[in-house]
Amino acid sequence: MNAIDLKAREYEFTSGDFERVRTLIYEIAGISLSSSKQDMVYSRLARRLRDRGLTRFADYLRLLESNDAEEMQAFTNALTTNLTAFFREAHHFPILADHIAERRRASPEPITIWCCAASTGEEPYTIAMTAIEALNDPSPPVRILATDVDTNVLAKAEAGIYDQERIDALSPERVRRFFLRGTGQRDGLVMVRPELRRLITFQQINLLDNQWPVRGPLDVIMCRNVMIYFDKDTQRQILIKFAPVMRSDGLLFAGHSESFVHSSDLFKLKGKTVYSPLPLARTGAYRTTTGSNRTPTQTQRIPTVTNRSQVTRG
Repeated sequence: MNAIDLKAREYEFTSGDFERVRTLIYEIAGISLSSSKQDMVYSRLARRLRDRGLTRFADYLRLLESNDAEEMQAFTNALTTNLTAFFREAHHFPILADHIAERRRASPEPITIWCCAASTGEEPYTIAMTAIEALNDPSPPVRILATDVDTNVLAKAEAGIYDQERIDALSPERVRRFFLRGTGQRDGLVMVRPELRRLITFQQINLLDNQWPVRGPLDVIMCRNVMIYFDKDTQRQILIKFAPVMRSDGLLFAGHSESFVHSSDLFKLKGKTVYSPLPLARTGAYRTTTGSNRTPTQTQRIPTVTNRSQVTRG
């Protein structure tokens, strides 16, 4: 096997190693890595080899293939992209606010929202802010399930502590209403207020699992900027499983560069990257045709950060 390039590397990394990485991450998380991602894969996984005291990617891959569950999770975490921000793709949130308000007027039942690519928490906390503002209620009847395949980012999300610059783009009113500012050793940090945190349950879920520990019917699924990493067939399998857990008037929000025209028999376009499930798709009439025999991800509560001293009101 030939090395991927002639640059000196700390660890031996061949073209065959890269292809094995591509196969593994596709099987585990559905992520399709292009051939241009070789350097990215090396830089992210080299840290894992260093931590495990290995010198060759071939040895690291053998470790993964031996079903080392802890290392497999670290491998997945390392290759997962977690770009996010508060109120990212802001055009979605007035639509979400209107939908929440309409649902509240129509029914006293709690409004249920699944944010299935929660990353470090900015998106689910944005959903919580939107719900509070839409209903003008600090404790709205809204339940948000925030999930991700990456356990590291979920731990950061549940802590709800961010660098000050992460909220610089928010209005002063939102900052005062929804965040606490750090002092002393925590100067330069902010923490989400408890009323936001109470609306959210954090849990690890892999969208490639054959079954999800998610109860419907859901009013909203936020699945933004994650489908782009899956091939079209994997996207369709996930959409087939989304539809039956959604309400007939439920909304599915996608990322700005994502389109589900290939599955127009499952979801119809309602607005800019906003979809709703079609009746037949909601019945579960469609069946997934690919995927491994993965079992549902065991429910995991990410440890809550308890040292919240030196954080004061904004």
